[in-house]
Amino acid sequence: MITTVQQHILQQQQEISEATGRFSWLLSGITLATKMVEAKIRTAGLTDVLGVMGQTNVQGEQQQKLDVYANQALLHCLGLRDSVAALVSEEDEEPVTFNRSVETGKYIIVFDPLDGSSNIDVNVNVGTIFSVLRRLPSDHSSDLQASILQPGYTQVAAGYVVYGPSTVLVYTTGHGVHGFTLDPTIGAFVLTSENMKMPEQGGYYSVNEANAATWPDEYREYVGKLRSGALGRQYSSRYIGSLVADFHRTLLKGGVFLYPPTKDQPGGKLRLLYEANPLAFIAEQAGGMASSGQTRILDIKPEGIHQRTPFIVGSKREMQALLDGRAK
Repeated sequence: MITTVQQHILQQQQEISEATGRFSWLLSGITLATKMVEAKIRTAGLTDVLGVMGQTNVQGEQQQKLDVYANQALLHCLGLRDSVAALVSEEDEEPVTFNRSVETGKYIIVFDPLDGSSNIDVNVNVGTIFSVLRRLPSDHSSDLQASILQPGYTQVAAGYVVYGPSTVLVYTTGHGVHGFTLDPTIGAFVLTSENMKMPEQGGYYSVNEANAATWPDEYREYVGKLRSGALGRQYSSRYIGSLVADFHRTLLKGGVFLYPPTKDQPGGKLRLLYEANPLAFIAEQAGGMASSGQTRILDIKPEGIHQRTPFIVGSKREMQALLDGRAK
């Protein structure tokens, strides 16, 4: 018998206080939107969806046509769910809010609609990242700022979809990490990996070494240790340049992914709310760790919806070696 993602959530209802019918309906909006995106990516070379739109987003980055499509798909599918109070996207400067009561609009969804989209023209894996926050009972304001700017440890759920040789959904609600593969014959995400665990030590490190000259010294020293075998094994370098794809490999194979601060971006490049937080939540639930280099990612109190952070995530052995080196 197959188990779909919606069935899986309902089966966990006794353990997951948030897994009500309303919550399952909300997540079905995410899966519907990502199936729409997957279908568009699958025919990208045959239709006019490759290339840039000719405009930049709030991040100052050129928007790809598929960025815009993915963003619109998520806004549409989630905006129809009456349990959603606000939607926060990488592509939009301000949150999209809905005039729904605290009793009805219980959730905030933050997302990166198409991570790694600059790689789509060369047929490299891309993905969607999402995080679900519970609206604060006391937040009656129209902008919902307090509910949006919660630290990562308050997440109700988080996940990502990686669009590759197969389309895979990985998510957690704080009760383990579970993986689903899209079966195109029935149009459903089917359970293929239950209670996923990140190895305690891996064989890969992933970082853009072209930036090494601009890193703080401790990061160059740390990568030097990985290359020299100082942690007891020989590491191989793997860097795709799509965060979702690099993280997915790290989740499955172990090791470490680094996006350190640089001279040009001392506060880091990756976004805290919709990139670092959801992946950190998944990593910890799978037995790994995630840090800004200074503190646990999930403990950071956001100050803005597009706040950036350094991001290091991976297996316990590699992460502890980094943190021990920084503590000296």
